[in-house]
Amino acid sequence: MSRAPGLRDFLLIWAGQLISGVGSRLTSFALGLWVYRTTGSETRFALVFIAMALPALLVSPLAGALVDRWDRRRTMIACEVASATVMVALAILFATDTLAMWHVYAGVGISALANAFLQPAYAASIPLLASQDQLNRVNGMVQTGNAVALVGGPALAGVLMGVFSMTTVLLVDALTFAVGVVALVAARVPRPARTTPSEEANLWHEAATGFRYVRDRPGLLGVLTVLGLSNFFFGIASIAITPLVLSVSGDSETMLGLQMSIGCSGLLVGGLIMTLWGGPRSRIRCMLGFSLLAGVFLALHGLAPSFTLICAAGFALFLTMPFTNSANAALWQSKVPADLQGRCFAIQRVLSEAAMPLGYCLAGPLAEHTFEPLLAPGGALAGSLGLLIGTGPGRGLGLMFIVLGVLMVLVAVGAYAVRSIRRVESELPDAPPLVADTGTPLQCAT
Repeated sequence: MSRAPGLRDFLLIWAGQLISGVGSRLTSFALGLWVYRTTGSETRFALVFIAMALPALLVSPLAGALVDRWDRRRTMIACEVASATVMVALAILFATDTLAMWHVYAGVGISALANAFLQPAYAASIPLLASQDQLNRVNGMVQTGNAVALVGGPALAGVLMGVFSMTTVLLVDALTFAVGVVALVAARVPRPARTTPSEEANLWHEAATGFRYVRDRPGLLGVLTVLGLSNFFFGIASIAITPLVLSVSGDSETMLGLQMSIGCSGLLVGGLIMTLWGGPRSRIRCMLGFSLLAGVFLALHGLAPSFTLICAAGFALFLTMPFTNSANAALWQSKVPADLQGRCFAIQRVLSEAAMPLGYCLAGPLAEHTFEPLLAPGGALAGSLGLLIGTGPGRGLGLMFIVLGVLMVLVAVGAYAVRSIRRVESELPDAPPLVADTGTPLQCAT
């Protein structure tokens, strides 16, 4: 990769985003833990994560349109500065003992708003910094960076909170955002020409351009549908995994933490493999193939009340995700014009932010009122399926994982059976060559 021209700027931005991503995970973990320890309220603890998710869901459609209007490098710098400012403000409130709970919710909400602009700007900048044949690898690097943040952020938070004050934790996060700013200032990001009129009727109409672009291309619409359904299934599983692990580990929080760490390590290993390998040539086959494997590993969680099995299946499940996500991102980056990518990646974010909370809401009722009663002693399936996977507490959750995994497999197989999805790479032309607004070769914004 070091031999490819132009990757210096990508590597600069990637390194900065990796460091600031660790800081973001550090703060989300630390603030959530602080709220729970301070209030003892699970509701107030949950509100921290709602404050992180809701702003992104509401603003993402417009954020994508604005990202495509604005200079993406400057947009990312502004987002990093905003997040750093929020962390410094919260640190001052902590230090002066004037922090109120609403300050925490407002702070994480503002950071989430900034991230809603930063993420589509980052994703849409990648094809401006790497060649087509490098997209799989660089997206693998992005997935690796996300995994490092996911694993390293909470671990660093645990160390810092055990040694230093909450004020120090927040200032460390602000410093990571500052590193992100320095990396962006040192890098250059080309500005693509517009393939749509420069003046739309209004911002909402411009935002709708991205939806129309996807709607008019059945292959991309199908890929988006697969992504939404997969996020929905994963949303249910991500809530159900905690009681499932506790049911086989004797309510051990230590074992739960171990299982989650093993799963996250799979995400890191998968990202590294994708970066080194580059993935298969066909991106749609990579995406659907690893989505199918993810369904298989999701189903394996429920086959037996075994902690070892759940850990192994969790590692394998997370191992598949960087391949699916990298192939999906590279597919969109190669098929969508550069000046529409902010909007298209924002659409994916909206779908993800909506599908997963819906899964969160359904997980509890499905487990408690549908699946657990089926495999309770004397339940409707206790004498049939219960003979294979067991009965009693947690076995209904196991059945739910099996059903979710089978559904994910069926979605992947069904998607491959649809011609427009299966042949999206060959039937949908690559995005036009990137040129500057003046008609000259791409120029970098500095």
